[in-house]
Amino acid sequence: MCGTCGCGTENNGPTISKPGEENHHHHNGHSHDEQHHHGGHSHDQHHHHHNDSHSHSHDHDHKHKVLEIEQDILQNNQLLAARNRGYFEAKNIFALNLVSSPGSGKTTLLERTLADLKTEIPFYVVEGDQQTLNDANRIAALDVPVIQINTGKGCHLESDMVYEAVKKLNLKDNSVLMIENVGNLVCPSMFDLGENKRVVIISTTEGEDKPIKYPDMFFTSDICIINKIDLLPYVNINVESIKKYALQVNPKLLFFEVSATTGEGMEAWYAWLKENIV
Repeated sequence: MCGTCGCGTENNGPTISKPGEENHHHHNGHSHDEQHHHGGHSHDQHHHHHNDSHSHSHDHDHKHKVLEIEQDILQNNQLLAARNRGYFEAKNIFALNLVSSPGSGKTTLLERTLADLKTEIPFYVVEGDQQTLNDANRIAALDVPVIQINTGKGCHLESDMVYEAVKKLNLKDNSVLMIENVGNLVCPSMFDLGENKRVVIISTTEGEDKPIKYPDMFFTSDICIINKIDLLPYVNINVESIKKYALQVNPKLLFFEVSATTGEGMEAWYAWLKENIV
């Protein structure tokens, strides 16, 4: 369970599988108790008699406890991310964390990149989704090694999930690892996976002010890919405005304007990728 955002349940952890593997892990919905526990007491056992002299100081204690839990979870993730980073460095693996909201064209962009470059670059892929092997099957059809992580109720990948997936992939030295995170512009921004670069993908159909609506994701990213530029004649959006808002959040962002469907602009993205492979 993620104590930072509240996603997932203790009995509903991630499953990691290759395309073709039968998955018997059933994801059940949350079962909520009738009792709501706060600070060691349950409201069905206590009848609170409130009067003017009663102080609600326990609210402050609750916030303090939540903060401590969040810090512990993020610190543990950072430690495991450092382990991933050391492993990648030792094997000279260039790891990219691909993040976006749902529907940005992230999987299509990944497919196009793999199809065009797989003869030049040895790729491995970790796919993150709440359910199904659909995206992993799409990648496997390109004859690229891939592992699917289904997070169940979880809304992001974490460094320990990536570590377990990478062990099953058995990455070769001097390769590129593409990690396609769960479609979400909030929680994945907080979780370092040990990647070399974080790539945020936004489409022209999402609105110009997306970067300032979700600033943490753009602040923690290195690359911003603006996808679906082939739709610009049909949408009321200004690409320069997207960049302006994004640069307000992160002045160091590098931009690529592409259409993963038509291939427009992809060569510049490929050139950057090749230049950064050590």
